[in-house]
Amino acid sequence: MKKLIALFATTAVASTSAVAGIALSGAASVSYDDNGSSASATTYDADITLVGTTGGTTFTYSMDVEGTSGPATTAAALATTIGPVTVSADMHDETSSTTDTGGQTLESVDTGVTVSLAAPVGDATIGLDNSGNVSVSGTWSGVAISHTIKDGSDLTTGSASIAGMDMTLTNDGGSTTWSIGTTVSGVAVTLNSSKAVTAVFGLAGNTMTVAHTAERASALAKQGSAIGDGANGYGTNAVASKASFTTVAISRSLTSGATLAATYNSFDESLTLKASVAF
Repeated sequence: MKKLIALFATTAVASTSAVAGIALSGAASVSYDDNGSSASATTYDADITLVGTTGGTTFTYSMDVEGTSGPATTAAALATTIGPVTVSADMHDETSSTTDTGGQTLESVDTGVTVSLAAPVGDATIGLDNSGNVSVSGTWSGVAISHTIKDGSDLTTGSASIAGMDMTLTNDGGSTTWSIGTTVSGVAVTLNSSKAVTAVFGLAGNTMTVAHTAERASALAKQGSAIGDGANGYGTNAVASKASFTTVAISRSLTSGATLAATYNSFDESLTLKASVAF
């Protein structure tokens, strides 16, 4: 009997230790959209993320749980740190192709391993992944910069907060995008290179967001290759032109922990009501 009690105590301690290293989070929402003059629709979304940590190693697993087909994996990654070296493995091959306008046409493999070294040179981090891409990132004088050297198209990103303005800049294979954000009289305003403007009014938990999206020009489809090694990578779908439109969203946090939101879209004069909760 004493041996059984000791065995149970050992098992209980091990289980408690394992549970203590697991963090559970998630979010769920339901939305009703009257779709203007079109038929109304109700959509659902529910996601769960598990993060297990032991020592310097972390495993993250995420899944979509809505619908009738059962849970669908959305992410599975393992990362461990050994001194100045960090090794991370992406174990889930996400769906990269899409039917959205401008989206990627052909599928790409997203699994892989990245090895990063925190070099003692101005807080820089040097990374190398299994596809041969080399990256250098760090923060100098308040400016965060990352540069990835990859076959066919390098990627450079930068961000900084200067005199109350938050700025980001991205150059991907020669195509540059940017955004500038600031707060004026309590209103957070953001402008980006696509000519979209967003303004957020109110306090945390009770806000109104007004966003204007500029007119979108049409673009032809680009033919890609199955391995993404050409000038067009994996290819892109055609982009249909679209007139400019404005959305107004009002969000309110409730004492129950849920959030209610109502969004009006001037493009199709639709109203969407959404209830969501996160834990």
